[in-house]
Amino acid sequence: MIYPIVAYGNPILKREAEEINEGEDINGLISGMYDTMDHASGVGLAAPQINKGIRLFVIDSTLMLDEDSEEKGIRRAFINPIILDEYGDDYSFEEGCLSIPDVRAEVIRPEKLTIEYFDENWNLKEEEFSGMTARVIQHEYDHLEGILFVDYLKGLKKRMVKSKLIDVSKGKIPTDYRMVYPVK
Repeated sequence: MIYPIVAYGNPILKREAEEINEGEDINGLISGMYDTMDHASGVGLAAPQINKGIRLFVIDSTLMLDEDSEEKGIRRAFINPIILDEYGDDYSFEEGCLSIPDVRAEVIRPEKLTIEYFDENWNLKEEEFSGMTARVIQHEYDHLEGILFVDYLKGLKKRMVKSKLIDVSKGKIPTDYRMVYPVK
């Protein structure tokens, strides 16, 4: 099932997501989230982006890596994740978001993280990730905390994207995927 993606301005994107009851059957939802992410040509999708205020996201960081990369990407679901630590050198990278189409900006994040989460079979995992995979996880994890990548922008950079953010919230930015807008 392909879900419509919630656009910038919807209050669910600014709320902290709720934990999912352990053992709950969410495999159909996870499958639909992968379908939605793939349809929209994304590398990650958090449940709040499909109007579900729960602590779940899916990623496919293999799409961020070129053939020569030593890093191996992953395609995985993260249920009730908790970032335990972020470390390493901070680096800047241009990010975008399916909920904020046509807006991109440089965001600084640490290069590594350790995260605890349940996989789709409710197995508890603790893993370290680095590089592009860590960045995608950090971006999607922020969605569960009610943080958007544009929240990291300051001063002139924030003012420069303000009119585009208003256009996104009003549905004035064309997309190749279905969206739900807070303002029409």
